[in-house]
Amino acid sequence: MGKRILVKGLVQGVGFRPFVWRLARELKVSGHVFNDGAGVQIEAHAPTAALDAFVGRLNAECPTLARIDLIDVSPCENKKPPVDFRIIHSEDGHVSAGVVPDAATCPACHAEIIDPENRRYRHPFSNCTHCGPRLSILRHIPYDRTSTTMSVFPMCAACRSEYENPADCRFHAQPIACPDCGPELWFENAEQSVVQVAPIRTAATKLKAGKILAIKGLGGFQIAVDAGNETAIAELRKRKHRPDKPLALMARDLDQIRNYCRLNSDEEALLAGPAAPILILQKSGQSLAQNIASGHDSLGFMLPSTPLHHLLMAELERPIVLTSGNLSDNPQETKNEEARRQLAGIVDGFLMHDREINNRLDDSVMRSDRTGPAVLRRARGLAPASIRLSPRFADAPKVLAMGGELKSSFCLLNGQDAVLSQHIGDLENAKTFADYKKMLQLYLELYQFEPDVIAVDCHPQYLSTVHGEHLAQERGADLVRVQHHHAHMSACLAEHSDFSDSCETAHGIILDGLGWGDDDTVWGGELLKGGFSGFERMGCFKPVLLPGGSAAIREPWRNLAAHLFDAFGPNYRDRLDGTQLPKAFAAMSVTGLEDMMMKRVNSPRSSSAGRLFDAVAAALGICFHRQSFEGQAAMLLESLARTQMKTQSAYPVTVSLQPDVLVSFDEMWLELIADLKNNVPVDQIAARFHLGLIEGLAKTIRLSGARPPETVVLSGGVFQNAILRDRVSRKLQTEGHNVLNHHIAPANDGGLALGQAVIAAAKGMGIQSVRV
Repeated sequence: MGKRILVKGLVQGVGFRPFVWRLARELKVSGHVFNDGAGVQIEAHAPTAALDAFVGRLNAECPTLARIDLIDVSPCENKKPPVDFRIIHSEDGHVSAGVVPDAATCPACHAEIIDPENRRYRHPFSNCTHCGPRLSILRHIPYDRTSTTMSVFPMCAACRSEYENPADCRFHAQPIACPDCGPELWFENAEQSVVQVAPIRTAATKLKAGKILAIKGLGGFQIAVDAGNETAIAELRKRKHRPDKPLALMARDLDQIRNYCRLNSDEEALLAGPAAPILILQKSGQSLAQNIASGHDSLGFMLPSTPLHHLLMAELERPIVLTSGNLSDNPQETKNEEARRQLAGIVDGFLMHDREINNRLDDSVMRSDRTGPAVLRRARGLAPASIRLSPRFADAPKVLAMGGELKSSFCLLNGQDAVLSQHIGDLENAKTFADYKKMLQLYLELYQFEPDVIAVDCHPQYLSTVHGEHLAQERGADLVRVQHHHAHMSACLAEHSDFSDSCETAHGIILDGLGWGDDDTVWGGELLKGGFSGFERMGCFKPVLLPGGSAAIREPWRNLAAHLFDAFGPNYRDRLDGTQLPKAFAAMSVTGLEDMMMKRVNSPRSSSAGRLFDAVAAALGICFHRQSFEGQAAMLLESLARTQMKTQSAYPVTVSLQPDVLVSFDEMWLELIADLKNNVPVDQIAARFHLGLIEGLAKTIRLSGARPPETVVLSGGVFQNAILRDRVSRKLQTEGHNVLNHHIAPANDGGLALGQAVIAAAKGMGIQSVRV
């Protein structure tokens, strides 16, 4: 008998067809397999028992990089069975197949490039069906060589033989290459004189000498410097205009990372996995240059993700700083000529090649703790793998969600598949916004996607909102405006289809810097109740003035003055004698700021949790005057608190019903100022603040009427704070609640588009709130 089998999911570019071919030969199944726009199509003929085994093993034994979402089997009657099983050419069709993320070098390819007897010895572009570039070189799907930037490199006879042999690990590995037919690598100095002999060793020698180099990586240029050379790192910071933000590191292997950080088995698995992200790890052991992450108790390490990086790290004795190759705030450079022009004032040389990068990809950033993995930046190795949604979305309208303003990404929702783009950046930067629009157009073409609905943030001035409005009008799509914090909550729910399938009355603690509220005020410390179809605002942090508007985001002293003004009134400075704060405020234009608050000039009220962290940090002398990057004060405050969390008591946080839940920090400020007067160490104060906030958040759930077991969602950028995420989760779980954290999409605005998409889809389907 015969069967037609459609396999959907991430099944192209992962060695799925040769896997099917080998399985068919083993089970004596005849027929064929090919890729098309929907996934992998199989026609299989064999006795019933063999066919049943064949279908069962498709799912159980699929390749490492594959993800099967659906196997649809239908009869194939009245057809004479073929005598063998073949892999045939791809067919075009309606595109619903997933695009697989770029994958780090697999162990087999790594073994080849360090084997002097192998023809790919020291080849910096080695790959196979289990690793190598995917999205970064892809122009359109189906995923074939002619669809990639490798199309300009004709295969030699040896590579062609591997490419056409179904039994070979490089069968239809589209980026296949070797030293005879693949891309070329060279080193060029700042004057563009080229070194083609031993370019990797030349680069390693330069790094050891303290030089700053640009390296063309998988998804863009990176900037490298010796991680033990404090002088060279200081020069990099100066040239790149990046004075404080922690710098990412690359190590040769796990053993080298263990010299500087603690590692558990979960962290090891993430580092060594196909995504090879930057992983945030706690410092322990030997020290590298202090100016890599000054004031932080963690380091961000990654392992080599390409053969080029493996070969470079093998030439070096210690880790390197490896940060994005761009001018500060601009997108990462991808083109050789642009890199030469834009990075000339930053680097002393280039390790460059001629394989074109079609799609820009930053390095992904993750953390792992007791609550599981957390994605802080979703990019190389993770995007654009689709996020599988609840079956309730199977008949949803097609939705394009535009995301937010900061840490921007967008999302294409097609049935149960939500494709969340890679991190693009902050749209306030003109080049980043141009890249956002370019990438959006690429995805629409790549997936042949025509949206029925376009979802945007409620903030009327977000560039993503304005562009979404334009696209909706241009394409005749419906426009749905989505409240910012509802989107955060729904993004987390979307990851957890086992809960989101039936729950429309989850509680959400959503903490971030700011988002436009339904009442046209600025929200940021929110207690919500609801689901995809809608929400109710159950409570919030007590709104405090935001003097200077956006200036308060950059200057923590403004938030400190606002919080003290709110807690103690206009004469709040009288309470600060005996601390360092009168002197600190005297150096600022605090009188003008107070006048601004008294007259409510450019001082909107905000329930922002992010600005609360800034205010506490400023009180402790952290980034008092200015932050050089978003979240700097809060990150340093978290690092300061960590060692004292088990020894300190919580500050009082008042949670009351008025009639909604209101969280006030007035009492906390009384005790915090008293601690400053008593010269209590700042790390103890930081811990007391965290403990008080954790207890206060748990009280909000109790006071909102939630009875265990309720589903409680934790989302928003403030929940990137590992102390908060872990301890709030633990406390609520101890009280009997089901706590949902982000594991696939970022809790920050990088996950916003996913939430917008599912809300708009639910609206389009007319999903009603239900109680479970």
